[in-house]
Amino acid sequence: MKRAADLFDAAARERVRAAVAAAEKSTSCELVPVVATASGRYDRAEDVVGLWLACAAALAVWLLWPHAAGPGEWDASPAWLGALALLAAILLAFSLGAWLAGRLGGLRRPFVPADQAAEEVDAAARRAFFDRRVHHTAGATGVLLYVSLYEHRAAVLADRAVVEALGEGFTCEVCATLTAGLRGEGSAGGDPADALCAAIAAAAARLAAVLPRTADDRDELSDALVLLEEPGR
Repeated sequence: MKRAADLFDAAARERVRAAVAAAEKSTSCELVPVVATASGRYDRAEDVVGLWLACAAALAVWLLWPHAAGPGEWDASPAWLGALALLAAILLAFSLGAWLAGRLGGLRRPFVPADQAAEEVDAAARRAFFDRRVHHTAGATGVLLYVSLYEHRAAVLADRAVVEALGEGFTCEVCATLTAGLRGEGSAGGDPADALCAAIAAAAARLAAVLPRTADDRDELSDALVLLEEPGR
């Protein structure tokens, strides 16, 4: 699983910061880009991986362990020993599978339902919206651009003044631009930093028309890219 800090080096972070600074020269809105390594923990998916490995181990023990001796045979093990081996294999395999899935995100991702991933990303984006004080600007003009790497999902949230001026469709349009860039469509070519910069520029173009920068406007929030490594942090 790619970590946000590994994917965005110093040069990439500076490109995003410069894009935010340039955007805010034309609009009174505050744009906050956030990239998270993952939005949810997905402990249930870890258990599913452990369960599959436990089933495989149980089948292997059942097939390979000597069963009751037939006529002329004397190499079979006691039944209680076979049951003990089966139980030990199940417990060890389950623990190993859950442990591996907890450290190798690719193992548990196939077992994460799409609707659960969407809910986790939406919830994490809303937490970031409040934790990063995007909702606390003087004119209620904050805009959050949120990218979650593990889930391959993005979300865009805007404060009250932005929604009143441009409608709910604005966040959907910016999110579509962002996800298209992350998929490799357009000039971004799949580069996450370029995709963010393109989405920031697209948002600024719309925002400047209805919420232009005023003479007394001040920078209320940092222009820096926010990187989140742990869900809920």
